[in-house]
Amino acid sequence: MSSPLDSAKRIILKIGTSLVVRDGVAHAPWLARLAADVALWRRSGKAVVVVSSGAVALGRGVLGLSLPLRLEEKQAAAAAGQAKLMQAWESAFAPHGIPVAQALLTPDDTEQRRRWLNARATFEILLSHGAVPIVNENDTVATQELRYGDNDRLAARVAQLLGAEVLVLLSDVDGLYDRDPRSDPGARHIAQVSAISPQIEAMAGGPNARSGMGSGGMRTKLEAAKIAWQAGCATAITLGDADARPLTRLAQGTRATWVLPAAAPHSAYKAWLAGTLLPAGDLQVDAGAAAALRAGKSLLAAGVTAISPAFEKGDAVRVFDPAGLEIARGLVRYDAEEARLLIGRRSDEIEAALGYRASPVLIHADDLALLGRP
Repeated sequence: MSSPLDSAKRIILKIGTSLVVRDGVAHAPWLARLAADVALWRRSGKAVVVVSSGAVALGRGVLGLSLPLRLEEKQAAAAAGQAKLMQAWESAFAPHGIPVAQALLTPDDTEQRRRWLNARATFEILLSHGAVPIVNENDTVATQELRYGDNDRLAARVAQLLGAEVLVLLSDVDGLYDRDPRSDPGARHIAQVSAISPQIEAMAGGPNARSGMGSGGMRTKLEAAKIAWQAGCATAITLGDADARPLTRLAQGTRATWVLPAAAPHSAYKAWLAGTLLPAGDLQVDAGAAAALRAGKSLLAAGVTAISPAFEKGDAVRVFDPAGLEIARGLVRYDAEEARLLIGRRSDEIEAALGYRASPVLIHADDLALLGRP
């Protein structure tokens, strides 16, 4: 069976604290091996985003903090350690001529539609210019987000955000077992999962208390895999292996648990746009714009004839043709007030209408789903 990695164009890689940090400092040899693997993937045409834990553990050493940490101490440690974490990643990728870019996110950045669009646009620019984004939770200001397994779920949300085909969760075990292999040598490895059922969820144990650093466990990895599965993204849970090149081993078929979705990311995203989001407003378009949408084009301001009273940038809206038939749903790139100023305007009129340079696209084709079509 071919691996989902073979055809993947975008891969999200999540790395836990126990792999990034060794004896209170960044594990430079392992990071160098990981960076070499990423460089190989990039040369084969794959874009890679790294979601990296480790800031709190590195910051503990900088500030001389002892476990257990209070919330405010975790936040302080994150502030001190994030700079160390980025220095470590920059050093790992420097021999390959690959720039890195820090991206600190909170759930609002992937759940609120306006911020979702802004975050995605930033990632797209970074990837188009050859950078590897290094993503972490914004733990310095987070409160409830500093919780069990947050970066596993964050990685899945980033996969959803970018339409990635594969999410790789590097762990301290080589995948899912029907029982905890740390306490039961007879536990059976699960190589492939097609749906995360209650029976599969019941196989997950608790976090790995032995390492004393990471907060995640198999349960959070399955929660992340479920988010990715719903977005049409395959997930691999495999051993990070501190003494080897884990991505090379994964590509060669090393033991892992693959959670395989039924749909591709594009189809899953379009289905979500068409049927899951609650529309916040309506747009009506002329016949030419309706024909362009049916041909797979973006919705331009010039083709819009009417707009409902109130919606925000990033909201889901319905699109109606001149006869009043709903033909599409999508995420709008302007709020209602600005969109109203753009009704019927050509591209060269946008700046005068808004007072700043902007795109004539109200809904990009990537964020628009035709009703009755995947």
